[in-house]
Amino acid sequence: MPSSSTHLPREAPRFLLWLFSLLWFGTATLPATGQRLTSHVDPMIGTGGHGHVFLGANVPFGAVQLGPQNIFKGWDWCSGYHYSDSLMIGFSHTHLSGTGASDLGDVLIMPYTGPIKTDKGQQKAPHGGYLSRYSHQRETAKPGYYAVTLDDYDIRAELTSTERVGFHRYTFPTGGKQAHVIIDLKEGIDDKATDTYIEQVDPQTFVGYRFSKGWASDQRVYFAIKTSVPIPQFAVYEEAQLLTGKKGQGKAIKGLFSFAKAPATLQLKVGISPVSSQNALANIAAEIPGWDFGAVQQAADEKWNKELSKMTIETKDPAIRRIFYTSMYHALFAPALFNDVNGDYRGTDKKVYPKAPFVNYTTFSLWDTYRTAHSLFLLAQPERVSDMMRSMLAIQEQQGKLPIWHLMGSETNTMVGYSAVPALAEAFLKGTPGLDGKRVLAAMKASSTRDDQGVNYVKTLGFIPADKENESVAKAMEYAIDDWSIAQVAKKLDDKEAYATYSKRAKYYQRYFDPKTRFMRGVTADGKFQLPFNAFQSIHRQNPYTEGNAWQYTWLVPHDVPGLIQLFGSDAAFTQKLDSLFIVQGNLGESASPDISGLIGMYAHGNEPSHATTYLYAYAGQQWKTAEKVRQVLREMYKDKPDGISGNEDCGQMSAWYILSALGFYPVSPSSGAYVLGSPIVDKATLQLPGANLSCWRSRIMPPEPLHSGSHAQR
Repeated sequence: MPSSSTHLPREAPRFLLWLFSLLWFGTATLPATGQRLTSHVDPMIGTGGHGHVFLGANVPFGAVQLGPQNIFKGWDWCSGYHYSDSLMIGFSHTHLSGTGASDLGDVLIMPYTGPIKTDKGQQKAPHGGYLSRYSHQRETAKPGYYAVTLDDYDIRAELTSTERVGFHRYTFPTGGKQAHVIIDLKEGIDDKATDTYIEQVDPQTFVGYRFSKGWASDQRVYFAIKTSVPIPQFAVYEEAQLLTGKKGQGKAIKGLFSFAKAPATLQLKVGISPVSSQNALANIAAEIPGWDFGAVQQAADEKWNKELSKMTIETKDPAIRRIFYTSMYHALFAPALFNDVNGDYRGTDKKVYPKAPFVNYTTFSLWDTYRTAHSLFLLAQPERVSDMMRSMLAIQEQQGKLPIWHLMGSETNTMVGYSAVPALAEAFLKGTPGLDGKRVLAAMKASSTRDDQGVNYVKTLGFIPADKENESVAKAMEYAIDDWSIAQVAKKLDDKEAYATYSKRAKYYQRYFDPKTRFMRGVTADGKFQLPFNAFQSIHRQNPYTEGNAWQYTWLVPHDVPGLIQLFGSDAAFTQKLDSLFIVQGNLGESASPDISGLIGMYAHGNEPSHATTYLYAYAGQQWKTAEKVRQVLREMYKDKPDGISGNEDCGQMSAWYILSALGFYPVSPSSGAYVLGSPIVDKATLQLPGANLSCWRSRIMPPEPLHSGSHAQR
């Protein structure tokens, strides 16, 4: 941790001393034996509105996220499911959670009765395909388990999972109807299958793959299916065309199990692998060798309960309890495992890396998660952090740069910044084992010295011209954050040259500050501020800001808040402008990003660049305003209902903000190692850490209500 207090709010040193003394010496009781924290989780939270969260059966950080799938109808169906829907096309094994882009939905399986249908059907003509109506009244969701009744067929479908295997149980209606189960490899979530294959190995074993192109440009999922009973009739189709034999390859392959008379119950174990169908079979053998669905479901619940117990709270408010534990649940969906039980994985270079010495992960939404989620992992999942960071370093070796937004072995290059850097820096500086400092710094340098995305201008001009590069201000602000993090790693390693270079680059944000308007503005190649200028206007991914406007991006200097205050001229000028942020009203324009949501004035909690903004008052001596605003966001932007998240949940970032803010502290600049005081909304919180427990009472951090003006929130 840097020793200088220039990067800390005035009250931080005493708080940090108190906090870390508890980390090392505090004691607390474990949750009572048998306490089911999973009972406080409501997986439906965030499935409506613009939350985009995954609904289904998974375990913490599991490769398999097995859940229901609707017909894709646009942005709010990015996870494959939206609470407003009532038509289901089946259950697929991979999903994104909370993202603003769509993909995955691999290996879709749907049971049905009646005549053979190989097309899913259409929204306006549902009876033309195998899809079914369903209702929330006959739907059950809890950690590690999902169930629904398919109303058109009266089939009860139940799902549970392990890390790499999805487990299905279908209970068919009595009466002896003809029944089918389709494995539709054409279907995905807004992607396009490029090569699909299925083969029957024996009466109870099927293997295949689905290759596709979507947000992930070259995605490869191998699968294996084991059935609880022999399949009396198996057929392969290309679209609606019946193929000969027991295997088929094409762009729209579909396997069909058929029963002249429906069995009472049919169970399927579906293993997936990034490497091969043989590895998928091995994953099944290792993770679910038997057929006890209830035991697998109970094991999944135990895994969730174990992880939820690492941060426990006491509160008299049941809504806060539900939101807190649901946030913990959502925060542990990603990154997701991307390997097999034997350690094999497929790299970004598409080569197979056998028996890797670390656990490989994917789904790195780093522009979002570096801000809070990775700090949460260091507190609640320290045993996994090393493997996450080593996965990032392996990606850098394979593609020449650290991950930007990495998905299923593909680099999507989505969002601005080299945002793996702050997460990697925080982990290294906090002593995460297994990280070689020289390798870490080399990877950071490689990512920060490219010639794309405006970095070439950073190196040659010291700023990014708005008339040469879209999103120039957003890119520059993120690069400054990243470069400051690199400087701290260089300092730790006594690399004086790198420390000086990146410390200088970390100050380049100052070039965009206009003292007349007091906004961060685009600068053109001739060194002048870009005209015309509208502080409210947002043109999605085309003007100087990324999913935001000048009101929101002016505050994005978490690594040097004292320096930002100095640009304003005084604490008073800074806080006056910050006050205005939360009350000002204006027109974002017709081309504004839909991600600008959760508005309080122009503060946009639904989008990540705003997440540290409420905490900036503490740097200017007005911590009580931080307490007040944090409480307001916690109260207004998080609800225990399907549309209870104010924006895309973004792979755990929105949830991580809630968790740490509810506890009363927040990592404004994660790689600094500092936490800024907020205002806890729980009566007591206990953090279970390796070797020690941290127990926090609200009265130790902050009184129940925000302090009056003039206090510095010292306790």
